Amino acid sequence: MIVNESAENYLETILILSKKLPVVRSVDIANELNFKKSSVSIAMKNLREKKHITVTDSGFIYLTDSGKEIADMIYERHELLSSWLIRLGVPEETATEDACKIEHVISKESFKAIKEHVKSQD
Repeated sequence: MIVNESAENYLETILILSKKLPVVRSVDIANELNFKKSSVSIAMKNLREKKHITVTDSGFIYLTDSGKEIADMIYERHELLSSWLIRLGVPEETATEDACKIEHVISKESFKAIKEHVKSQD
């Protein structure tokens, strides 16, 4: 299941918005990411074609099982990496930005090792 960084960001954003809003629409994603609605529409079409999301006739966007799996993975990485960096003394804004970059390129093995290390420190 190979997904590019942009798709991962969109899936993660849909997941985060679905926790805050009753329904997620393209306009919500555009507002959250500060993107043009046309860019979001193209991305949603691609995610729909890859079966990572479904879109109702009303324009409500839902993650499919595969989309949720990817979003959950990226969100877990983001949360763990940003909190770990903050605990290491990195300012919150920088930690969040860096976690956003790292979460897409880190290998499963390296993330697992960091996760186990962090858990052992708790």
